[in-house]
Amino acid sequence: MEDKKIITVVGATGQQGGALARAILTDGSSRFAVRAVTRHPESDRARELQRLGAQVVRADIDDAAGLRAAFDGAYGAFLVTNFWEHMSAEREKAQARSLADAAGHAGVQHAVWSTLEDTRTCIPLDDPRMPTLQGSYKVPHFDAKAEADHYFADAGVPTTCLRATFYWENLLGAFGPQRGEDGALQLSFPMGNSRLAGIAVDDIGRTALAVLERGTDLIGATVSIAGEHLRLGDMATALSEAVGVPVHYRPLTPDAFRALGFPGADEAGNMFQYYADCEEGFTAARDIDAVRELDPALQSFATWLAAHREQLRAAWA
Repeated sequence: MEDKKIITVVGATGQQGGALARAILTDGSSRFAVRAVTRHPESDRARELQRLGAQVVRADIDDAAGLRAAFDGAYGAFLVTNFWEHMSAEREKAQARSLADAAGHAGVQHAVWSTLEDTRTCIPLDDPRMPTLQGSYKVPHFDAKAEADHYFADAGVPTTCLRATFYWENLLGAFGPQRGEDGALQLSFPMGNSRLAGIAVDDIGRTALAVLERGTDLIGATVSIAGEHLRLGDMATALSEAVGVPVHYRPLTPDAFRALGFPGADEAGNMFQYYADCEEGFTAARDIDAVRELDPALQSFATWLAAHREQLRAAWA
């Protein structure tokens, strides 16, 4: 740790932060060391990071005062919030402000902020195509992050904005195929024939590391990433071939998806509708060849499926 530059990784036991921490810790030539920030340093994930060589520290992004110590002496930082833990855009913005203030106070020289587009530039608040949520947002977990982007510049933090997209790992959980009344597996998204930009979580980590390794080159830039842009029917076919179980794509209307009633269904319904209605701009911002220049090991959907075949089979058993 003494002869390497410290990267404070927020959410180190989560998906994005964990992917970056692993990318650094498993790269024998990396000039960085990991300070893994988590609310639960006693967790199995935290202990695994510690085993790999990370310094694990306890901090909570809802505790602005306690957060500052996690950045002391750090060269860089990876900053991420998790809307889905609380589903409040205002709380997410408050968390982002705390991160910006802590990084700025510590004099961090390069932060990577995990953010997303402001969906209202494509679908304005007065557009009746989708409902407005939480008073002033179309897709709150997108729009809140976008609103928070300027916090980092305001705090004097040299920042690269990293815009990811739908994790393919979501197919192992809540957004995976579900069995219909006939027992068949169905992938039910409200996207019609539009393409979904997706990415493997590990590639988010590797791309974030590449951004940090570029030094000052990408400070002030927005880097938008994906691994592949695929229609849901093609994804269902690929899933079927990978696991040997038929998976059918059942396109829903956005209203039907929002009416499914699970926690966050309206948020997720708006998100998928945004992906579909604003497909051209969203996918164009994520140039796969440009992403591969940062991450030569960037996975296609087929590559990701091959690596997760057994997990997928177990999830659908």
